[in-house]
Amino acid sequence: MIQQQPAKKKRKVLVPRVENGIERMVEIEVEDEGGPSWGPNNAHKLLNHHLVRVDGPVKVTGIAAYTYDRHLPGMLYGRILRSPHAHARVVRVDTSQAQRMPGVRAIVNLAERGNYVVRFMGDPVAAVAATTPEIAEDAIRAIKVEYEELPHVVRADEAIKPDAPKVFPEGNLEEKERRGDLAKVEAELARCDVIVEAEYRTPTHHHACLETHGHVVDYRGGDRAVIYASTQGTFTILSDAAKELGLPQSAVVSIVEHMGGGFGSKFGIGIEGKLACQLAKQARAPVKLMLTRKDEFLLAGNGPGSWQRFKAGATRDGTLVALRATQYQMGGLGDGSLAGQPYIYTARHFYRERIAVHTHEDAARAMRAPGHPQASFAIESLMDELAYKLGMDPLEFRKKNLRDPVYHRQLDRGAREIGWQRRPKEPGTGRGMGCAVGTWGGGGAPQCKVTVQIARDGTVGVAVGTQDIGTGTRTFTRAIVAEELGLNIRDVVERIGDSRLGAANASGGSTTAASLAPAVKDAAYNARMQMAQVIAPLLGAKPEELQFADGKVSSGGKSLTWRQACAALPLAGITAQGEWKANLAASGVHGVCFAEVEVDMETGHVRPIKMVHVQDVGLPLNRLAIESQLIGGMIQSLSMALLEGRVMDARLGVQLNPHFGDYKLAGTFEIPEMIPIIDDEDPRQAVIGVGEPAHIPGGSAIANAVFNACGVRVRELPITPDKILQGLAEQRRRA
Repeated sequence: MIQQQPAKKKRKVLVPRVENGIERMVEIEVEDEGGPSWGPNNAHKLLNHHLVRVDGPVKVTGIAAYTYDRHLPGMLYGRILRSPHAHARVVRVDTSQAQRMPGVRAIVNLAERGNYVVRFMGDPVAAVAATTPEIAEDAIRAIKVEYEELPHVVRADEAIKPDAPKVFPEGNLEEKERRGDLAKVEAELARCDVIVEAEYRTPTHHHACLETHGHVVDYRGGDRAVIYASTQGTFTILSDAAKELGLPQSAVVSIVEHMGGGFGSKFGIGIEGKLACQLAKQARAPVKLMLTRKDEFLLAGNGPGSWQRFKAGATRDGTLVALRATQYQMGGLGDGSLAGQPYIYTARHFYRERIAVHTHEDAARAMRAPGHPQASFAIESLMDELAYKLGMDPLEFRKKNLRDPVYHRQLDRGAREIGWQRRPKEPGTGRGMGCAVGTWGGGGAPQCKVTVQIARDGTVGVAVGTQDIGTGTRTFTRAIVAEELGLNIRDVVERIGDSRLGAANASGGSTTAASLAPAVKDAAYNARMQMAQVIAPLLGAKPEELQFADGKVSSGGKSLTWRQACAALPLAGITAQGEWKANLAASGVHGVCFAEVEVDMETGHVRPIKMVHVQDVGLPLNRLAIESQLIGGMIQSLSMALLEGRVMDARLGVQLNPHFGDYKLAGTFEIPEMIPIIDDEDPRQAVIGVGEPAHIPGGSAIANAVFNACGVRVRELPITPDKILQGLAEQRRRA
């Protein structure tokens, strides 16, 4: 008789799915298989502590090898010829002079098949590989291209007009969403006590990665290739690289030992990677093609701009009753991304339509928390305007329209930290405060395959193909294994960033930690259980009775040092595998930011004084790294609010600031006091990604603080002195 096994319990979990550049959480059902658990968040010896980065020394000493640092025997250098026009047909490309230059080994002409049209200034036309970077630069200049210029449009205001030049044959507008009952919203607006009607804009941003996009393609004409990539996904480049090289995917290896920033822009090999592969295949030699800084600004993607029109109404008690929103997401040749309104807030009735506006600009790519900072700036400005019109404290107005009590808790915590009671009740004193809220998913997915090995000499290794994009993946990977085995973090060695190791997801959507950490925990747990089976008889105990702590394995007063225990293992040691466990990860975070600024009424200059960010994270793997992430998010949002933005010449269709000289980022002199606060009242014993949420509300908080300081509501970022002065002049005219 076959005994029927009890049915496994099932549980529902939220996992992230990205649709049109916007992360949405989808509920799925998984089997609850038991096994490892994190335990109480405050009961860890390594996790939830301040851990110094294990890769810190190699980075600060310059030993860490980035893609840019790779130099191979016989390596060639690639450069790209870019279009100087926003829209043109390539009539003729003459590469003869470049081909005759000594040192030029390969040329790729993208227009050789004819009818090649460039659709933005910077669109690649050709590429060259030569023995030195200087020869490659000279060869690019030697290529002669004849263009037939075509009409272009680079501003959304112009692109939406019926007679605007068409970016695509089907037109410049693409409806992405229409939701709600417009007639009902209009009827409710007519009954509201206060109405605010306004529009808000955010410009196109650049990712500003310190290491530019690029690859070193080590292909010499054989049946294998190695790609050294500056990428957010070790496994995202294999198929495209194999296709360009004419190899099976199994013959291509990708290596990402260290990489210098991506912020959402480095998935797949991109046009620069495809050209590098084509040049290497043609030359039968390794090719290093790293974008120049100007290339980086012009053809490596960007963070999309936004244009949002609102009409919203509230009752005297501060209830948001109705909201009508028209949202334009400006992604150039791409769709861009923009979170739907009213974002986090609750409105009894709302109607929204989201429309992608196409222009003759490089296609937008994901950028830290795609579509959320833009949505936050608009809705948080609107909420502030409604609060002031009602005469309510903006903090209380927000709490009135936020259902989730976690936001109430975090707003109260942030208000205490910034000293909200000092906030001027009336704008115009020159110093002011503002606040804003944000949300994100940050969940994990079942992609990571991790191996933990314990050798007879006591050495412990953990291996997985994941990349560390600079957020501390190496450190928490070691820490999880070390804590599970009762060791110090220096007793574990990690191997990552190689596609020959176990599979891993790309670093996008703040999903790396929540995907990888459970798999590492599972592998370490399985290794410990295997070891316990071997060691238990030596201590006269059952495997489940053994304790692994402080470098010892013990039970009932008996113990072995770690090395003594490992010496009892088989000759091959122990190898254990791990995979994602749903119970070890969670999704959905809250965050609030407060800002205090000072505005010079004579010059219009805004000086940030202090920023506070409160963030829930579930189980903090490394408090030091999380605090650094929160500070980084605040800096990035500050930069977005006050400094950054691409400037285009509408007549010529060219970017006027494709370099760090004029594209200003926040630097040392712009950074205020920053207080990162981990919300330890979050009870979830699970890992959640935190890389993106801290970037969302900070810019909105600064914009609101500027209004509180000077009474000028700047509805288009960045908040530059000219906009402040124009607003102050308008105030004087009205007075």
